[in-house]
Amino acid sequence: MKISFPYMGTTIVYKKLLEMLGHEVIMPPKPSQKTINLGVKYSPEFACFPLKVIMGSYLEAVEQGAEVLITSGGHGPCRAGYYEQVHRRILAEEGYQVDFLVFNSMFKDFKTFKENMLKVKGKSSWLKVAHVLGLIYYMTKKLDALEKQVQKIRPYEVKKGDTTKVWEKIQVLFDPASTKKEMDRAFQQGQELLDGILQMTVPEERKIRIGIVGEIYVVMESSINMKMEELLGNLGAEVERAQYLSQWIEYNAIPKSINFTHEMEILKKGEPYIPINIGGHAKQTVGHIVDYAERGFDGVIHLMPFGCLPELVSQSIVPKISEEMGIPVLTLSIDEQTGTANSLTRVEAFLDLIRGKRAKKIS
Repeated sequence: MKISFPYMGTTIVYKKLLEMLGHEVIMPPKPSQKTINLGVKYSPEFACFPLKVIMGSYLEAVEQGAEVLITSGGHGPCRAGYYEQVHRRILAEEGYQVDFLVFNSMFKDFKTFKENMLKVKGKSSWLKVAHVLGLIYYMTKKLDALEKQVQKIRPYEVKKGDTTKVWEKIQVLFDPASTKKEMDRAFQQGQELLDGILQMTVPEERKIRIGIVGEIYVVMESSINMKMEELLGNLGAEVERAQYLSQWIEYNAIPKSINFTHEMEILKKGEPYIPINIGGHAKQTVGHIVDYAERGFDGVIHLMPFGCLPELVSQSIVPKISEEMGIPVLTLSIDEQTGTANSLTRVEAFLDLIRGKRAKKIS
């Protein structure tokens, strides 16, 4: 079975999972301007940006021979729950007959989840599936741990671009790893590469820490968010994302009654501002802003796709949280029309204001 999926974040994890279950993986190209143009051309004009970019990724994947597309679903007013239906119809109209496997939480619809798992597992035994899932989760944890270090090292690198190059090498090191021992070796080699980066010495009181919150796709996929983490790092700020793949897995794989993950804490912190579930990651967005403020971060960048209903709701609440918690928040709306130069200017000004505020506090 030739399988593909949307490109998002550390995509080698999805690739490794499907390869270890015996499938032929069609790697979607990293989203580019061509991908965006394709998605915009065939998607409804009013659709949110993630729908358009993923549409472009699917078109590129099926042109390479993909027969099955695997994706996650959505819930509440967020239109992500209808992506599969929209994408399927567009592909059919263009002459592509592709099967979709949409994975939602097993605790919400176990029957559909099991049916999808039966298709994905193929001839593999359930014991092998459990073993592979455990290995993939282990790999994800290791990659996330290294990526968090990348975001802390990049602002202080002596030679600009070294940290980004090392992160790319780290992902290549993990690509062939198929056992826990090989993953440990890749992690150790990655750690050595990071330790070898020459860094400037910066006093603790001069360090700037920025959190990134918002809709999961634009937060995690650097190719469509103007490489926000890299941009902030190059401007001298340490970065922490609200969304990491290992945390997403933990939150969705554990029953709510015994779920004590970091995501549950974040949802509780967002409860006073958004008491009901409105879909997407709106409640997590406000919860993370509260969390970053409590942890002493200097500011927050809020990324939202243009026209995203849940993030529009959270955006309307952000000024109140910012005032109450004393943390500056910059909201950036992203779509195919977003100008990189304009956003760069706004981010630079935002960091200048934070540094000015910090200098005033020190003095």
